[in-house]
Amino acid sequence: MPDVVKAGLSAAIEPLKDAQLQILCRRFFQFVDGADVSAYSTAALIAQVEQMRTFAQVRAVNTPLAEVRDESDSPVTVGMIVTDDMPFLVDSVSGELSIEGRSVRLIIHPQLVVRRDANGQLLEILDLDVDEDRPAGAIAESWMRINMDRDYLNPDGQPIANRLIEVLADVRSANADWHKMRAKAIEIAAELDAAPPVSLPLEEVTEGAELLRWLTQDNLTFIGYREYSLGVIEGHEALVPVPGTGLGILRSEPIAGPESARASKLPTAVREKVRENRLLVLTKANSRSTVHRNGYLDYFGVKVFDESGQVIGEKRFLGLFTAAALTESIVDVPVLRGRYLQVMDELELVAGSHRAKDLLQFLETYPREEFFQTQASELVELSASVLQIQERRQTRLFIRVDDYQRFVSCLVYLPRDRYTTAVRLRIERLLVDAFDGVSADYTARVSESVLARLHFVVRLAPGSEIGQLDVAALELKLAAAARNWEDDFTAALVDAIGDTAATPLLHKFGEGFPEAYKEQFTGAAAVNDVLILENLPPGELSLRLYSPIGSDERTMRFTVMRIGGPMSLSRILPTLQMMGVEVIDEHPYEISPMRQESAWILDFGLLLPTDGLTERETLAERFADAFRAAWLGECESDAFNGLVVRAGLRWDQVVLIRAYSRYLRQIGSAFGQDYIQQTMLSNVQISSLLVKLFEVQLAPGELQVAEREVPAGVIVGQIEAALNDVRSLDQDRIFRSFLSLIRATLRTNAYVKNGSARQALSVKLDPALVPDLPLPKPMFEIWVYSPRVEGVHLRFGRVARGGIRWSDRREDFRTEVLGLVKAQEVKNAVIVPVGAKGGFYPANLPDPALDRDGWLTEGKACYREF
Repeated sequence: MPDVVKAGLSAAIEPLKDAQLQILCRRFFQFVDGADVSAYSTAALIAQVEQMRTFAQVRAVNTPLAEVRDESDSPVTVGMIVTDDMPFLVDSVSGELSIEGRSVRLIIHPQLVVRRDANGQLLEILDLDVDEDRPAGAIAESWMRINMDRDYLNPDGQPIANRLIEVLADVRSANADWHKMRAKAIEIAAELDAAPPVSLPLEEVTEGAELLRWLTQDNLTFIGYREYSLGVIEGHEALVPVPGTGLGILRSEPIAGPESARASKLPTAVREKVRENRLLVLTKANSRSTVHRNGYLDYFGVKVFDESGQVIGEKRFLGLFTAAALTESIVDVPVLRGRYLQVMDELELVAGSHRAKDLLQFLETYPREEFFQTQASELVELSASVLQIQERRQTRLFIRVDDYQRFVSCLVYLPRDRYTTAVRLRIERLLVDAFDGVSADYTARVSESVLARLHFVVRLAPGSEIGQLDVAALELKLAAAARNWEDDFTAALVDAIGDTAATPLLHKFGEGFPEAYKEQFTGAAAVNDVLILENLPPGELSLRLYSPIGSDERTMRFTVMRIGGPMSLSRILPTLQMMGVEVIDEHPYEISPMRQESAWILDFGLLLPTDGLTERETLAERFADAFRAAWLGECESDAFNGLVVRAGLRWDQVVLIRAYSRYLRQIGSAFGQDYIQQTMLSNVQISSLLVKLFEVQLAPGELQVAEREVPAGVIVGQIEAALNDVRSLDQDRIFRSFLSLIRATLRTNAYVKNGSARQALSVKLDPALVPDLPLPKPMFEIWVYSPRVEGVHLRFGRVARGGIRWSDRREDFRTEVLGLVKAQEVKNAVIVPVGAKGGFYPANLPDPALDRDGWLTEGKACYREF
């Protein structure tokens, strides 16, 4: 790392009196990017080198060292390896750590020339490159320091270190026998040329020998080799390892015993394939490679025949295709070129024609490892089908079951713009479930074609068998999994309103939904929202309270829709909280129709109160109506609104309770509005009965006043019985105050339905029936309430005169009016024996110092409302 050295490491190394440490430091960081170690101080870097040198002090011949341990006070686990320098070390170690689930941050891998004594003691580190001439007795070593994310759940690093030792042993074996394995491949090819099996076509034998030679031309990383003889163990056919033939990772002799014998026995499916009159066995092994890459090993078996042409054994190579093998043209690869020509003949394609070029393109890009395993007859059927779907937007599935039923190869074509990680994972789950697999590997190919191609290899449990599979049904499931949100939305909208009506809506809303909305709601759900938004006038609200599928009885969601600018959460959240629900989450979605003002959909998660609710079946409608009324200012947003949820009341019924509560304040009640609200919510049964009593007494109907007394008396009895259970005397006094006010009510405009914009509720009271009313009591009193204005009119006789006062005394304007009416009575005693007076209080006046005209206009409007 030249930049780090220039930045100070070189200067720090020079003063070191230890010449060996100087050499090691320079070579240790020679090829490290400065950014990778910039977080460490120079002293810390030198300490790491010293730690590595201490670890490497003693190493026996051909014996690797490996250690994995957590660094103190650091989120890093450090692995240290010292071994003979050889190919594939870094790849193999990295692959194993990946399998172990360890995230590698940095690998420092200096290649050093060292001298050791007979006991492995480190004597000297030479300042030489490994490819330079070195003195006698000096050896090339690879030292590795690996920084990994710390695993706090599994702090013991010894199991990983043991596994790394095993991997390094495999790397050593593969490297040591590399030339021997290549020589074996050439030797077998020569034997096939000299004495081809009599039971096989000469062309097949010739291609097989050419394939072996092709593998030796840097097209296969040879990792293992062994010969097997076909014999009988305990009455079952078995492939028995031939002693002394193992090379590479197969060089160790199998341990004799019952377990080894059982492992050698061939399952039925394998037994049939072993006896099959075919030269090559081209497939994938059951195990992953520990050398170079951690993919499944490529398996090349060459069957051994006796003089009569019967199979008597197998010569097996294990390895990994090189990059060159995977990219070389199939027309130059033995065996594959023959299959390609056979497919051309079977499909009757003319060389150079358009379809012939399409076939060659398909086979050139066909997964190369899969190509080796697929027989020509299977390729013919597959090629014909794939050529038919070229550039057609559809999802197709092609499967091939491994000859030995160890895995299933699945080729999936889907529209390119539908290919995402989420879609790939859904398809993978469907395939694994369909075949009852244990795992799946995949590769993807995305080109300029309208179709993307995914290749899945689904691994099966040992001994499992694949039964009958409905490929067409599975393909439909994959197609559904590959559909994107827009597909589902389009289909659902067309199903709902037809092609003709859906077309303009698709053009308008097709690209208007944000990704966050699509992740939360299905395309079918969006259809309902689109139909609502299409008919929703700007500024108006569309509201919906519903129970999500699978939720408990307390969990609800509330959706607010409006066309126009964003809605203020500082208004919405308090409104919802005042209705007695807990807001647990909120998701805003801006819908952007084409050439139209944006719309907003706000989706809230709510928790209903824990105590029992009444009238649950009508809650959704009542809740939406109450929210709309509060939002539009038709009712106040206070805790009384909780009666909508708890007591099963409508918002206009809650207004009755609120109006009487405000009147109690004006006649001098000792209880504040907050306490009255708490009392009503704590005794929802009595609250509901009070509203019911009001309706029985005053709702329009055929019953006369006298006839209403019977049902009213029953309700009064129920209220008085319920009062026995209230928590305190104060609550009892509150409810009896409400009861007396309702019983004293003579008339009301609550049921006037004339389409007027008037919002004020008025009740005419008989003050003689209201206990504790401040003296003098008028003959009649009218109380007016709305969110905009409150007012009172006192009349002390059937014929009386007096004016109306605009009051600024919010808490006690009735007291002000009462004083004025008494003065009026004295002043007009000669003209009219009794007086009358009214007063109103505007609730929402602007500051006259800032807006005098607005203040006056609102006052006049409140007067008219009163």
